[in-house]
Amino acid sequence: MNYSFEYLDIILLAMIAGFIFLRLRGILGKRSGYEDDISNSFPHDMPEMKAAEKKQNYRNFDETAKKDFIKGAKMAYETIITNFSKGSIKEIKSLLDKKVLSQFQEAISNREKNGIKSETTFIGINSAEIKNHEQKGNMLEVTVDFISEIISCNRDKDSKILTGDPEKVKKVYDTWRFSKNLNSNDPNWLLIETNI
Repeated sequence: MNYSFEYLDIILLAMIAGFIFLRLRGILGKRSGYEDDISNSFPHDMPEMKAAEKKQNYRNFDETAKKDFIKGAKMAYETIITNFSKGSIKEIKSLLDKKVLSQFQEAISNREKNGIKSETTFIGINSAEIKNHEQKGNMLEVTVDFISEIISCNRDKDSKILTGDPEKVKKVYDTWRFSKNLNSNDPNWLLIETNI
């Protein structure tokens, strides 16, 4: 028997291990003993935010508050439209008033019962403008006019198009009313009315 191949295998594996070791050392480097303690390089204390910065004051509803509100309203609008289309009510439950939540659940239930599948592609919001705002006790209600672009259609269980066009972008005009309890720490506004 010839055992020279076994020795050749061991030598070949040792060369491969050496090559890998040298490559790792070249990539990762080696400790030289002069490394700085990185924990001393950064401050450990976070600066405290002032109470006014933590919570937006909507009591006077000035221009800054309006801009902040519109930014959030746009995000809420897109989130609600897309999740309602998918039938994902859990994702938007915290953004809906009980009455609107009930209406949405009923519409989704009817859609599912009739085997209708909704397809919506949200293109974007062209404009979102505050129509009016009104304070009723501790509640602030803001009505917003949205103009958006959406591709939508409804299909039956055989994928036949019932309404809409899956190829056509349509301009949608919506007026929604949002409400917020001014005494609440919850940052979310609730959608209290659609199709105003």
